[in-house]
Amino acid sequence: MHLNEEEQAMLAGEAGEVVRIAMQHQIMVGDFFGARDFVAVTQAHVMADTESLGQAGVMWLERLCDVRDELHRVRIPTITDPRGTDFTRADDLGQQSWMLELERRAIDALVKLGVSMTDTCINYQTVLAATRGEHVAFGDTGVVIYSNSINGARSNFEGGPSALSAGLTGRTPRYGFHLDAQRQASLRIHVDLVPKTLNEWGALGGVIGRLAGNYWEVPVIEGLDIAPTSDELKHFGAAMASFGSVALFHIVGITPEASRLEDVGGHKLAVRHRISRSDIDALTKSYALEKTVDVVVFSAPQLSMYELRSLAELCDGRHFKIPLLAITSPQVKPDADRFCFTERIEAAGGTVMSGMCFYQSYAREISEAKGWKRLATNSAKLVNILGGYGYVPMLTSMEECVNAAVTGELK
Repeated sequence: MHLNEEEQAMLAGEAGEVVRIAMQHQIMVGDFFGARDFVAVTQAHVMADTESLGQAGVMWLERLCDVRDELHRVRIPTITDPRGTDFTRADDLGQQSWMLELERRAIDALVKLGVSMTDTCINYQTVLAATRGEHVAFGDTGVVIYSNSINGARSNFEGGPSALSAGLTGRTPRYGFHLDAQRQASLRIHVDLVPKTLNEWGALGGVIGRLAGNYWEVPVIEGLDIAPTSDELKHFGAAMASFGSVALFHIVGITPEASRLEDVGGHKLAVRHRISRSDIDALTKSYALEKTVDVVVFSAPQLSMYELRSLAELCDGRHFKIPLLAITSPQVKPDADRFCFTERIEAAGGTVMSGMCFYQSYAREISEAKGWKRLATNSAKLVNILGGYGYVPMLTSMEECVNAAVTGELK
């Protein structure tokens, strides 16, 4: 890779040992992907949950902090994805003390590196949304696909060490979705329905993700002649990224880079798939394996204030037979408390948690500790992931999830 004078100085250790290590890592990543140089980035978002980090990852962070040259702090705004627990609710989840201790060690190390512990995968709704053309180094797949597609920002899926390195150096290798050519459409899809609920938006994203099935595929979608809300697009993109590793999509007339089909080269492509209601119904029914439900979970992505408001309205006057978990960000939770959404959900027997995400919080161990196996949710991303953790996940609407919490069964 071509390095400018500042980058050569970083590699030589003139900006400190930690920055030298970060630069070495980024050069290896850039060489692997064929990057010719670096691009300056303005924000970094680091996967920081200890289920992903493990003991080795936490020890690596601690070794970075052991460098005593006072130069080991990030130089751009660097934030974190959900962590592995809500410390105030760890007992409710059956989490063990070693998990919490690992979390505390990781947090301590990241804070010493100057990272802001935002603990959220909805930073684009809560912290600082990236803007069109802004180059960033984001780590969570849902964050990346939303920022690329809805905000028009530019990021690849950055692994944890890569995102932290970007925070330390203020740059990332220029490849993939930082380049104009990679942002052109490669898969043209026509949609013949308008999803009505968040689970349907997620299911539609899941169908498109499966059809794409490739990180480098960029779907352009026609037929959605409405203006989806931020929450609808949040579930849509998170599912597409989960089912298909997709990092960027365009919706003609809606997303900022695709005012017209021609803007993203879509007019050169034939429509390869038409999606109807039967397609999203088929994906949903593929997860409807059981009638009895052990636990209801709203997570992945974390809930917005208005999702919590909708949930609170559904909880009024209800009494839950089985646990219902509603997980949000540390930025939204205080407002949920202030507006009494938390009080209304918990009056019915639910639990509102913040700063974590269910599948990143030792979901397999939680299942074993609590006896939870059959799980209902309105998140298509969550059902796609939890099968791998031994759960029988079921996808349905928020309303039906709440009904299941009352009766213990899905109708």
